[in-house]
Amino acid sequence: MEHSNVTGKRFLAVTALNLIITVAEFFGGIISGSLGLLSDAVHNLEDSISIVISYVANLIGRRHNNAEKTFGYKRAEILAAFVNSSILIVITILMIIESIRRFRQPQHINGSLMMIVSIIGLVANLISMVALWSGSKNNLNIKATFLHMMSDTLSSVGVVVASIFITLFSWYWVDPLITILIAIWLLKESYDVVKETVNILMEASPEIDLKAVKKAVLTVPDVVGIHHIHVWMIDENYIIFDAHINVKKQCNMDELEKIYREIENLLKTQFKVSHVTLQAECTRGLKEPLIF
Repeated sequence: MEHSNVTGKRFLAVTALNLIITVAEFFGGIISGSLGLLSDAVHNLEDSISIVISYVANLIGRRHNNAEKTFGYKRAEILAAFVNSSILIVITILMIIESIRRFRQPQHINGSLMMIVSIIGLVANLISMVALWSGSKNNLNIKATFLHMMSDTLSSVGVVVASIFITLFSWYWVDPLITILIAIWLLKESYDVVKETVNILMEASPEIDLKAVKKAVLTVPDVVGIHHIHVWMIDENYIIFDAHINVKKQCNMDELEKIYREIENLLKTQFKVSHVTLQAECTRGLKEPLIF
């Protein structure tokens, strides 16, 4: 709970900082005539909305399970990660389209003012990235928000670099070129998050070697077979395992409970499984395939 509270405070701090950046870049873009700053301001505004979505999902995800949601609300954050990353893909594609247009129609820009405002935005975005960095490693929702902030940071870097070339050499084409390079990288990162969230929502199996699972389970005394395996994830950290096991006919209930506990401990320690459900059988399904 303490970690969740810290996460909530970070979301709020990053949102406030991002809104300040948005206002600064919006007015800076109008005064300097920089389309890059205006585009970055719109991007930051969208990111502020995305951060709010992530924060709300984080709050929902902390709610306890109940009769209607027996697994709880953990997937709220997965849905938020999917929405945020999908939005970022759309924005990135629009950035590429706009950059191509600016190649064809360059315009005069106040490079000095553009540089000052973009540096302020860059510093603020770096602070936001640092605030979200630790949580982004183990939480797809925070990772999606972190990617939004990284896109803002890289965009700010691009605007700073472009402003230098515009101020010194009047090379207006540098701005769209850098934007396209950044956009290509962001497409790849966002696609990875979308792919992972879709796999979780589709209840795809996590990266677990089922043949290794079978081999490990069959080392448990009195277990002679395993089949009808289903493995899926509630979120990126919570793995559920369901299977039928075949045991020797003479096993009683006490022995079965001991077998269950041993298999459960084995799966949790060796394969990072969070929740295990087993059904014991004697000969039924003994010849069925591992996945049914």
